[in-house]
Amino acid sequence: MASDTTYYTVSGRPRPAPRKNKRYSGGSAVVYLCSVVLIALCMGPVLYIMVGGLKSNSEFTTAPAAFPSNPRWYQYGEVFQNPDFWRQFTNSTIIAVATTVGVVALGTMAGFAVARYPFKGAAGMYSLFAAGLMFPLTVAVTPLYLLVQFIGLLGDLPGVILPQIAFQLPMTIVILVPFLRAIPYELEEAAAIDGCGRLGFFFRMVVPLAVPGMITVGILAFVTSWNGYMLPLFILSSPDDYTLPLGVAAYATEHSVDTARVLAFTSISMLPSLIFFSIFERRIVGGLSGAVKG
Repeated sequence: MASDTTYYTVSGRPRPAPRKNKRYSGGSAVVYLCSVVLIALCMGPVLYIMVGGLKSNSEFTTAPAAFPSNPRWYQYGEVFQNPDFWRQFTNSTIIAVATTVGVVALGTMAGFAVARYPFKGAAGMYSLFAAGLMFPLTVAVTPLYLLVQFIGLLGDLPGVILPQIAFQLPMTIVILVPFLRAIPYELEEAAAIDGCGRLGFFFRMVVPLAVPGMITVGILAFVTSWNGYMLPLFILSSPDDYTLPLGVAAYATEHSVDTARVLAFTSISMLPSLIFFSIFERRIVGGLSGAVKG
């Protein structure tokens, strides 16, 4: 039965009913199709590595793209029984956690100064941090190696932690500055009237309000540090100090003829970062959205 609803303006005159927003189904289908293709391209190699860890070496020759006829779960169990894996896991955890704490703490304090106080050179400092995004680690590997050697941290975990903090600070400050600028200045004035100084305002008001952005940069710092390969490769020399990316390369070299076990070791090594990123994915999206709005 057709609806005979009439809409009126404030003056009492009738006006036409609002049009319903119709979505173009063809465009939506294309978007979903492209999304499925991109997801398949991203997840395909990951699934191939995980499934490959269940195969035998002969199956890689006869049917490299097929599922294993008799999954060998014990190959994953051997990785958990490997003491080298747990030593490398501990080193990666120490480096990633220390890097994350340093990046979040220093980035929040530096971003607070740049965003809230218009001192001379603040704009230039922010531009300098933003310019740091354009210089990859590969450009500075040689001078960084000499600097770490000069200060006596070559071959130690702090020799990896400190440079990682430095290289991740630009991204951290660029993300956090919009958060900190969006905090109302009236709130700071009210806190000053109540006798709260700048440090008190920072710890009592700024830090709680900037938690979404701090979580975002913390997650990015943790995942980037966990997956770091080049810097630990140049700084760490002893196998006892290897991180998981270096451990995967060493394991692959040692067991070059045993492809299945290499893939099993690789699968378990990348699981922590995948699980961590999957759990906090919404936090990353929400934090970046808040930075854009700010």
